[in-house]
Amino acid sequence: MGQLIVLGFDKAEEAEDVRRELAALQQEHLIALEDAVVVVRGDEGKVELRQAVNLTAAGAVSGGFWGTLVGLIFLNPLLGAAVGAGVGAASGALTDLGINDGFLREVGDTLTAGSAALCLLVKEATVDRVVEELRRHAPHARLLRTNLSHKDESHLQELLQKASREAEALRLS
Repeated sequence: MGQLIVLGFDKAEEAEDVRRELAALQQEHLIALEDAVVVVRGDEGKVELRQAVNLTAAGAVSGGFWGTLVGLIFLNPLLGAAVGAGVGAASGALTDLGINDGFLREVGDTLTAGSAALCLLVKEATVDRVVEELRRHAPHARLLRTNLSHKDESHLQELLQKASREAEALRLS
């Protein structure tokens, strides 16, 4: 089972930067993510979920391919592609993989207007190395929620506070 970590940010751009950096760290095998969603609460209070993967689009592409293939068999590839894309898009839109959307909306409701949260479902990670790499992108990140053990949560909180202190010292110098 993965570990759920929710980090808070003052701006949505900071959360997006951290998500991009985590994707790069995943390529280096320092972290394995099951899901990474940026939750933004707009200035008007509306909550927006920015998923890492657009399941509707992925479903439409996959459905379009299979629909074309079936359409070729029945000598009507255009109709098959159209039907397949529609069915694929619908199934993609109804699929909820990773972190539950209801939970993500609850997190969004707790945010102040104009702020964001990065919700991560982590399979495994080299925590010290990941936090070290993220210091320049997220010096003021706050731990909002987690299902880590108390010991691991305290360790992560210490690393985030250390990163914040170091960023503040660099800014003042």
